[in-house]
Amino acid sequence: MELAYIPSPSHGVYHLGPIPLRGYAFCIIIGVFVAVWLGNKRWLARGGRAGTVADIAVWAVPFGLIGGRLYHVITDYELYFSEGRDWVDSFKIWEGGLGIWGAIALGAVGAWIGCRRRGIPLPAYADAIAPGIALAQAIGRWGNWFNQELYGRATDLPWALKITSSTDGRVPGTYHPTFLYESLWCIGVALLVIWADRRFKLGHGRAFALYVAAYCVGRFWIEYLRVDDAHHILGLRLNNWTALIVFLLAVVYIVLSAKKRPGREEVVEPGAADGDAEAGETEADEKAEADSSEEATESTESTESTESTESTEDVKDEAESAKKG
Repeated sequence: MELAYIPSPSHGVYHLGPIPLRGYAFCIIIGVFVAVWLGNKRWLARGGRAGTVADIAVWAVPFGLIGGRLYHVITDYELYFSEGRDWVDSFKIWEGGLGIWGAIALGAVGAWIGCRRRGIPLPAYADAIAPGIALAQAIGRWGNWFNQELYGRATDLPWALKITSSTDGRVPGTYHPTFLYESLWCIGVALLVIWADRRFKLGHGRAFALYVAAYCVGRFWIEYLRVDDAHHILGLRLNNWTALIVFLLAVVYIVLSAKKRPGREEVVEPGAADGDAEAGETEADEKAEADSSEEATESTESTESTESTESTEDVKDEAESAKKG
């Protein structure tokens, strides 16, 4: 008997007149905004300029979307290129299907291009944006809820996800809400990176590597719960192997980086400190000019007041002399 469960949306697309509003796309967009907002706050705290994170995100986000889609299409090619399938569907990103591994890999290429154009070290930028990426993933996973996808094994737990759709081989029932598990895990990863960065002053890409390692741990056990079709190697799903390999690479990077380049970058954006100093000097100059202007005005008003007083006294003296005469 089902006492409680998480309901699924009856559909993932809502129409505003002729304009389709897709829940999956909204989750991705909101996630990007949150990542840029938090990344900007962290970048400013590190001594960077406001707006730099957003400027580089203009490169990173499109590359990330392309990379995420390519990873999904390549690893699940049978969904688009097997008999009875339409390859055009591989371009329909709004229907779901973004591989985080490809998104991070190609997104890093876009970020590298943006950083290179501004003379910024990519590791420093990656450290600033890492918790925001985790939160973006947490929000983006709710797009899978709108599409009724990426759920786990059947269960009757009170927080089970109820699937009502029967398209693409789905079987209506209640399942582990793996999208929710990953969303909560990503929030925990973001908090972990923020805490560790403050506690240990992580630098040179180690905060980003910690995010990657922590995410891989959660993705491994969450992936193990999923029941959607996937390629298997030696009994494990492909994404399990990917998570394991990427985790080991992230840990090795943290260890080697800490030995080779301990501490944190002192300067993350060339010229930012000079720009702040110039801005401060400009404000001081403007304030001095304003003060000088006020003093000049007061002096003028004082002179005019004195002259006016003297003129009034002269008029009074002339009037008294006239009376005496």
